[in-house]
Amino acid sequence: MAEIDFDRVVAIAGEAGDLAMRDWRAGEKAENSWDKSPGQVVSDADLAVNKFLRQKLEALVPEAGWLSEETHIDKSGAGKNLTWVVDPIDGTKDFVKGKPGWCISIGLVENGAPVFGVLNAPAMGELWVAKAGDHTEVNGKALVASTRDKYDGSRIPLDQIPPDVDLVVVPKPNSIALRMAMVADDRADLVATIRWGHEWDIAAAHVIAAEAGARVTDAFGQSLNYNGTHGQAFGVLCCSPNIHDAAVKRLDKIAQEILARETNPNL
Repeated sequence: MAEIDFDRVVAIAGEAGDLAMRDWRAGEKAENSWDKSPGQVVSDADLAVNKFLRQKLEALVPEAGWLSEETHIDKSGAGKNLTWVVDPIDGTKDFVKGKPGWCISIGLVENGAPVFGVLNAPAMGELWVAKAGDHTEVNGKALVASTRDKYDGSRIPLDQIPPDVDLVVVPKPNSIALRMAMVADDRADLVATIRWGHEWDIAAAHVIAAEAGARVTDAFGQSLNYNGTHGQAFGVLCCSPNIHDAAVKRLDKIAQEILARETNPNL
C-alpha cells in the first residue's frame, strides 16, 4: 500500500462529524430530509458530508477509487487496488429523528479487503479507529471483542425480539456500523442481517471488529469481498468467533428461503 497519512483520515472524519452536527439536534427532527426510495431516508447533511469527504479523501489518495452511499459507484474507480468505501451518515433514520445512533463511516479497501476504518459518532462522543494488522480502538482505548461461547443468551442490538428466541436485547443504534462496533467492544455478542446490504455500511466496521477479535462474514458464513464493482453482499454476521458456526446454522434456513423467493417470486 502507498504511504497514507491515516492520522489525516481521522482528522477528516472529525471535520465531517462537525459538519453533520450543524444539522443535528438531540430529540428534534432534522430539516431537509426525504425518502430517496421506499424506506431509504436521505438528508441535506448526507449530501454535504459526502461531498466534503470525497473532496478531501480523493485529494489525500488520488489513486484510490470511490464507492459511497450517496454517489454509489464511480465506474472510473471500480476494480482499483485501493478504494474508499464510505457512508457519509450511516444510520440516517436516527440522525433525522434527533437520535444519537449514527456515524460517519470511512473505510479503505485494498485488493478486496478493508485495511483501515474510522467511525465517528459525534452525537455519542465516540471515535472508532482500526488499521488491519495493527490496532483497533475507541476513544484511544484498545478493543477486545466478545468471546461468548454459547449462542443462546447472546446479547444482540435489536428493538424487540420474538418471545420464543433465547437472545438478550441491548440498545440498538440505527447504524449497522455502530452495532458491529458494539461487538468489537464487548457490548454485544452478535449482529446479523439477512438481506442484501451495501459495502459502504460495513467496510469500516469490519476492520474495527475483526482487529478486535470478532468474526465478520456474510449471512452464510462466507468471506466478504469488497471489490468496488457491485457494492452489495447478502447479509452480514459479526459475532464472537465462538458462536459463529451456531449463528450460521440458525440463519441458514431463512437466508436460503429469502434467496429462493427472490429467484422465484411464486414460492
